[in-house]
Amino acid sequence: MSVTWTVTQKQKLIELNGEPALFNQTFTSSSERDQAFQKIERELVQKNKQHLLELKNSGFRPLVCQLESKMVNRLNAEGFVQVVTPIMLAKGMLEKMTITQDHPLSKQVFWVDDNRCLRPMLAPNLYYLMHDLNRLWGKPVRIFEVGPCFRKESQGANHLNEFTMLNLVELGTPEGEQTARLRELAAIMMDTIGLKNYKLETDTSEVYDTTIDVVAGDLELGSGAYGPHKLDPAWGIVDPWVGIGFGVERLAMALQGHRTIRRVGRSLSYLDGSRLNI
Repeated sequence: MSVTWTVTQKQKLIELNGEPALFNQTFTSSSERDQAFQKIERELVQKNKQHLLELKNSGFRPLVCQLESKMVNRLNAEGFVQVVTPIMLAKGMLEKMTITQDHPLSKQVFWVDDNRCLRPMLAPNLYYLMHDLNRLWGKPVRIFEVGPCFRKESQGANHLNEFTMLNLVELGTPEGEQTARLRELAAIMMDTIGLKNYKLETDTSEVYDTTIDVVAGDLELGSGAYGPHKLDPAWGIVDPWVGIGFGVERLAMALQGHRTIRRVGRSLSYLDGSRLNI
C-alpha cells in the first residue's frame, strides 16, 4: 500500500512553492515519506532564503512593483496619460455600471457606509474622466490608472480580497477597429512584461457582456471590452472606445509559475513570492 503526503506536509510544500510533481509522490512507508519531506523542506527553505537575500542585495523591488513600472512607462510611451482617482466609490457610480443591489457582483462589494464602497473596479472613475477629458482634450482620449481594488472574492488560489488593477482606456478608436485595437494593446502589454505564452479568448461578463480576455494556461490575466456599449449613455459617452484591465498580481503569478496568488499579493507572510515564516 502506497503512502502519500499528510495534509500538513502538502500544505507546507505549497507554501514553500514546491514543484507540482512533488505533490504526487508516493512512498512505501510513513518513515520513508517523512525522511523525504524533511530533505525537500530543507531545500525549499534554503531556496526561499536565497531569493530573499537576492532581493535585498540586488533587486530591491518585488516583481509586482517592477511590472507596474514597466507597464506605466510603456503606456506613457504609447501616448496614455496616467490618472489617479478615489479609492472610495459613490453608490451611484456603481449603479451606473448596473451593479445594483440585485446584481450578482453586489455581494462582492465592501461597503464603507450606505452610500460609499471600496472600489471593486477602476472602470467607473475612468468612464467619468473620459467624458470630461473628451470635452477638454478632444479625441483620442488615452488614459490609464493603476491601483488597489477590493472584492469579497472566494478564497481560491487565483483570488484576493485586495488586489492591484491596471486599467487603460482609449476613447475615439475608429469605428470597426475596436477588436483589432484591443488585440494590439494586449500584445503591447504582454510584450512589455515579457510574457509570450498567452492567448486571447472571447468570453462573457456580468457587466460588459462580450469580452476579449488575456489568458495564460487556465489563468485569466486581463479582460477587455469596447464600445459603443449599453453602459455608455449613463456616462454621456457617444464615441467608440476600447478598454482593457489587468490584474497585476496575476501577471506576476503567471511569470513566476506560482500556484497561489497570495504569494505575490499584499502580505505579511510572503515577500516577492518567498515565505517569511521559515
